[in-house]
Amino acid sequence: MSKLAVVAAGGTGGHMFPAQALAEALATRGWRVALATDDRGALYADKFPAEERLALSAATAKSNDPLGMLKAGVVVMQGVMQARAAFKRLDPAVVVGFGGYPALPALLGALSQGRPTVIHEQNAVLGRVNRFLAPRVNEVACAFPTLEKATPAVKARAHVVGNPVRPPVRELFDVPYLAPEVQLRVLVTGGSQGARLLSELIPEAVAKLPEEMRGRLKVFQQARAESMEQARKVYRNAMVDCEVAPFFRDMAGYLRQSHLVIGRSGASTCTELAVAGRPSILVPLKIAADDHQRFNAKLLEEAGGAAVCLEDELTVDVMAAALKALLSKPERLEKMAAGARSAAKPNAAEDLADLVEQTARR
Repeated sequence: MSKLAVVAAGGTGGHMFPAQALAEALATRGWRVALATDDRGALYADKFPAEERLALSAATAKSNDPLGMLKAGVVVMQGVMQARAAFKRLDPAVVVGFGGYPALPALLGALSQGRPTVIHEQNAVLGRVNRFLAPRVNEVACAFPTLEKATPAVKARAHVVGNPVRPPVRELFDVPYLAPEVQLRVLVTGGSQGARLLSELIPEAVAKLPEEMRGRLKVFQQARAESMEQARKVYRNAMVDCEVAPFFRDMAGYLRQSHLVIGRSGASTCTELAVAGRPSILVPLKIAADDHQRFNAKLLEEAGGAAVCLEDELTVDVMAAALKALLSKPERLEKMAAGARSAAKPNAAEDLADLVEQTARR
């Protein structure tokens, strides 16, 4: 039988998509994969190349809630015992964690049995679970060259491999950016959190653009279900061609045809923009833990690939001005596309798979 890797990830797209990219890379090398996540993660796992899903008990609590932390600790320990039993049966050669509280029991179970372990941090700030695990695991991999909240010792041994992306997005690294000539195609992504602001503000900002520019626009916008009809109405009244939906499954296809992207600055978003080489306007989610979205956006901003608008400074007029400034200058968009691509690590999945294999041989 081929070796088995357990991949453990929290139940959001930001954790699950990089985990899936690694699993696919390992599968092509002959590895078997088991997935440890929660019910939310299972929603993203329909194409995950795992022969088994481990449902481990997990919980989280706020640090200022002692009773909640105690209850969460009991649940996590139940998950650890479940992981230990599963690992005795499966005998994984390595356990890889991608952060998020559902990943914690799997990694603690592996550590308690002396199994090889790797964690990967997708954001520019080390998350709470990975912060706790980093000093204890065999190897630490990360997406960004900066790793806020990490100790000097962890930073010194971290491997900057980038953020694994799905194969259709990886293919865009080899597709040249073509600056707009007639039609201006803008992609607006909402993100799983804080989507209402963009759902409601972007259409109003687009409506303030000059009539000639609006006539050339094609907007593809992800919007919350309750905001979709209002967004369509605003675009229709502004005579703007639009496609509004709650979710775009073929994100690579929309990225391929877009000239400018507007969105939050989650790790997956920033990574995909870099690999695809697409200029962007990023609005970091203000309530993101440890302000990690602002640090994520900083990488693309410093590379010249993104303009950053902070929530506290964002108004309809500010966004309208930013859109007009960029869409009226194709040469600037072209430079931003090159800047974004300069920050990319397109082979992140393979590089992380190399590290996982090396760790498993110990």
